[in-house]
Amino acid sequence: MKYKDYYQILGVSKTATEKEIKSAFRKLARKYHPDVNKAADAAEKFKDINEAYEVLSDRQKRQRYDSLGSNWQQGMDFTPPPGYENININFENMGSFGEFGGFSDFFSSIFGDFMQQAGPSIRRSRRRASGAGSQYYEHPKREKRTKKENLDITQDLYLTFDDLMLDGNKPVKVSYIDKCTNCSGPGSRCYQCGGSGVVSIAKTLNVKIPSGIKEGAKIRIVGEGKADDYGNKGNLYLIVRFKDQTNFKVDGSDIIAEFEVSAPKAVLGTICEVKTLQGVVKVTVPPATQSGKMLRLKNLGLPKKSGGHGDHIAKVKITIPSDPSKEEKELYKKLAELQT
Repeated sequence: MKYKDYYQILGVSKTATEKEIKSAFRKLARKYHPDVNKAADAAEKFKDINEAYEVLSDRQKRQRYDSLGSNWQQGMDFTPPPGYENININFENMGSFGEFGGFSDFFSSIFGDFMQQAGPSIRRSRRRASGAGSQYYEHPKREKRTKKENLDITQDLYLTFDDLMLDGNKPVKVSYIDKCTNCSGPGSRCYQCGGSGVVSIAKTLNVKIPSGIKEGAKIRIVGEGKADDYGNKGNLYLIVRFKDQTNFKVDGSDIIAEFEVSAPKAVLGTICEVKTLQGVVKVTVPPATQSGKMLRLKNLGLPKKSGGHGDHIAKVKITIPSDPSKEEKELYKKLAELQT
């Protein structure tokens, strides 16, 4: 069989630290993952990269590997040293690298006893980059795997009516809790997470607000979710929520808003100023207008997905004085007498 130079495969020196080995593995795993790299030899390189990391990231395996000597070079014919030849086992069905073919004969000839010592119980490897995401692997008699890690983030996006009228991008702040990538997890002496194993991440994205967006709709931003150890990224989903609906109500692309008219002016007719999303406009209120009457103002509503705008529905609200003057009371008395 051929000797494998695991240091050369990962592109690190023989004095490389655990952090350097992990960093080199991540970069190469992202580059040669068969789901990303369609080259004919990508799967084989990916398998070698995983195998090299399996050895160099484990203190015992690395020590045994280094004890083989420094004179071996990648590709040279290799015969296990005395004492190693009786620990060969078949790794074909171990599932450690899933669909990518398991360990090489070189690995199994040197480290077969590591797997034998694990016994028939679950043999769990380090997390691996595979098409199914971060997971652990078990003995074939117990084919159970963890669910694919969810890297997506979902967050509410509160939009004002000014935002909905915006023809461009809106800065959106996104914040979430993620695993610390600077340490091995809770209990470590990590300056970045303080030993908690998690960090708070905040960033600002420029988000295009689609025309005609409805409340409750989702805006998907690809690749802005969490990232796993192998460079896979989830998506960010923003759930649209409308703000400032005290004065304006939404009905599709139309806006409904009340405006006040005094009782005498509603009877006689008048011209009022009405506030819309596109500014203040003058509206003619015809004589004998009743409270609740709808006056449709064309093309002054929200943008439509198909183009153009909806309408602004001005709803009449007739008001009476809350504290009428003496003169007003006299006039209302005369009016009441006329109606009897």
